Amino acid sequence: MPDSNNNQTDPFNIVDVIPRKVMTLFYLVDTSGSMAGAKIGALNTAIRETLPIIEEISSSNTDSKIKVAVLEFSSGCEWMYPNPIDVETFEWRDLQAGGLTSLGAAYDNLSDKLSKSHGFMMEATGSFAPVIILLSDGAPTDHPQHALEKLKSNNWFKVATKVAIAIGDDCVKSTLIDFTGNSEAVLTVHNIDELKKIIRLVTVTASRVNSKTTSVGKDAPDKSTETVNTIQADIANDPTLKGIDVGNSSTNAGTDDWSGW
Repeated sequence: MPDSNNNQTDPFNIVDVIPRKVMTLFYLVDTSGSMAGAKIGALNTAIRETLPIIEEISSSNTDSKIKVAVLEFSSGCEWMYPNPIDVETFEWRDLQAGGLTSLGAAYDNLSDKLSKSHGFMMEATGSFAPVIILLSDGAPTDHPQHALEKLKSNNWFKVATKVAIAIGDDCVKSTLIDFTGNSEAVLTVHNIDELKKIIRLVTVTASRVNSKTTSVGKDAPDKSTETVNTIQADIANDPTLKGIDVGNSSTNAGTDDWSGW
C-alpha cells in the first residue's frame, strides 16, 4: 500500500519558497495650487490606470516584489499611507491640489524614510535600490537646497533610480535636474495626454528594470542609466510622444495646453 506521507518525507518533493526582495516605487507628487484641475486629475487617472501593470510585473517576478509609497507636498507634506504597500493590495487615493510647494519638506521626509534602521527600507528579505519619481509643475516656495544636500548623502538615495517629470513650461527644470543628478532624467510634458502617457511609461520601465536580479559588484549594470536610456528610446520611437522635451531641450516650449479635462 502506498505511503500517504511520501510527499511529505521525500526530499525531492520539497519545494523551498525563496523570499523575494522588495523594490519600493516612490512617487513624490506636487499638489500645490497650480496643479489644480486638469493636471492633478490627469495624474490621478494615469497612476491609477498604471498600477495594474505594475502588479503584473510584481506578481510574475520570482526574485522581487514591488511596493508603492506616495508622498504629496504642498504647504507641508504627507504620506498617502504610513508604510509602503504591496502593489497587489495598494489602493490609489485621489490627490487634491492647493497651497504652496514645500519641496524641501518633502526632501526631509523622504530622507528620513530611506532608512533600513527606522524607515521604509526595513525589509526582512532585503531591498533592491528604490525608484523615485518626482512630479512637479512649478518652483519650490521653501528653500530645498539644504534638505537636498542631506538627501544626497543618503546611501539609498545614491543608488536609487531617479526620474523627474516637469509638468509644463512653468516648472523650474534646474530644480528637477538637481534632484535627479542627470538632466536626461528630466522629462517635460505640455498637455494632459503627454502627462498620462509619460507617467505610465516611466513607471512601467523603471519597475521592470529595477526589479530584475542582476550581478553585483563593479561589473553590475547601472539600472538608473538603463532606465533613462530605455525611456529616451521609447520617446524617440513613439510619434505620440514627440512633444515631450528631454533634459534641457526646449523644442516644444510654448505649446502648453491644459484644457480638455
